[in-house]
Amino acid sequence: MPSESAIVEIAPARSRAPLPWQLPGVVRAAPVASAVLAAMFCMALLAPWLAPYDPYAGSVLARLLPPGSPGHWLGTDELGRDMTSRLIWGTRLSLSLGLAPVALALVIGGTLGALAGYAGGSLNAWLMRGIDVLFAFPATLLALAISGALGPGWTNLVIALTLVFIAPVARVAEAEATRLRSADFVAAARLSGASAWFILRHHLWRCLLPPVLVYAASLTSVSMIYASGLSFLGLGTKPPLAEWGLMLNTLRNALLVQPLLCVLPGLMVFAASMSLNRVSDVLRDLLDTRMP
Repeated sequence: MPSESAIVEIAPARSRAPLPWQLPGVVRAAPVASAVLAAMFCMALLAPWLAPYDPYAGSVLARLLPPGSPGHWLGTDELGRDMTSRLIWGTRLSLSLGLAPVALALVIGGTLGALAGYAGGSLNAWLMRGIDVLFAFPATLLALAISGALGPGWTNLVIALTLVFIAPVARVAEAEATRLRSADFVAAARLSGASAWFILRHHLWRCLLPPVLVYAASLTSVSMIYASGLSFLGLGTKPPLAEWGLMLNTLRNALLVQPLLCVLPGLMVFAASMSLNRVSDVLRDLLDTRMP
């Protein structure tokens, strides 16, 4: 019979939660990224109350004031408009240009991909060959071409970016639907007499949604960067709207006079895109059921 000391020696050690610096980098950065995004969403929702000035009211006598000027914490732009107010109001447009195209692409591309993957055959061939036409062009060039054809404006920019993101989202949905089409639960539902539409709605889409949603979440930062780049080139939002990419465009002539003013909208784009990337990585870990 083993002694008491032997029992103590072979007893399993107590599990201890990892310390913050022992966690993966993505997990450590998740609270910071979530806080940054939460602050930006609050800025977007509360912009009328948080902005100290009208973002479109300028003064010729207060042009290009440096950050830290009395009454203007972050200075003024080339028309004397308060930079703090314009950055706060710009959160609305910039976040909407990151989320709206991806949400529309998720609905349209996810539906087309699910139909193509589940139906197979000629329907899959026709739908996916049409998707391949969009894949034939680089995403940046395709966004430039569509935006140039439609003209500047928020609505046209959303349409252009939606068309760019439909193809990759549809590809992911089609691959998942093809994989799940031969699953046992789909075969059981088909044998029970369920229609194809019922199987898609109540069985297949529930399994498709997590991986497609994770992939779509990773596109939000790309959408915001594309929107800012197109606005900087004059193919996005129209002046005098407060949008970070458009602000970079209008402030580029003041780069040698007040370089810090030109950096501020770029820092906002950088912070938002990095935060969206980190949150999408955490969302992938939470929703991707195929990960060990």
